[in-house]
Amino acid sequence: MTKAIARWNPSFARTTLDRAFESAFNEMLRPITQTEDLRNRAWIPAVDIRETADQLTLTADLPGLSQEDLELTIENNVLTLSGERNFENEESSDEFHRMERSFGRFSRSFTLPRNIKTDAVEAGFENGVLTVTLPKQEQAKARKIKIG
Repeated sequence: MTKAIARWNPSFARTTLDRAFESAFNEMLRPITQTEDLRNRAWIPAVDIRETADQLTLTADLPGLSQEDLELTIENNVLTLSGERNFENEESSDEFHRMERSFGRFSRSFTLPRNIKTDAVEAGFENGVLTVTLPKQEQAKARKIKIG
């Protein structure tokens, strides 16, 4: 049984690596054509949920949207946030070299605990950030019991 030993050629490895970087860089700078359907990109806004003794607070980053673009519903203890960010397609001769922002409809649903007062939920929208305050029912709050 013969074992072949391949000699490492640093110039070959360097050439291969250079080609890979050049290809990736050229793809990154390739103009996006109008035939590419940007509306089919999935967009899921980032959401934070934090809990205190009194409430849950949901915060969602929704840059570029207005209050009218959003819908917030609660049904069967499920909070659903949905909306749409439209692509502003201005007719011009400009070509995009990179487009990472997504557009289109989105919907996020969150199952709420049973201890939420769904009739007292409040929402505010400022600078592209949606804040939803979900107060807890009184009996759900932890309380200290004095031992006598």
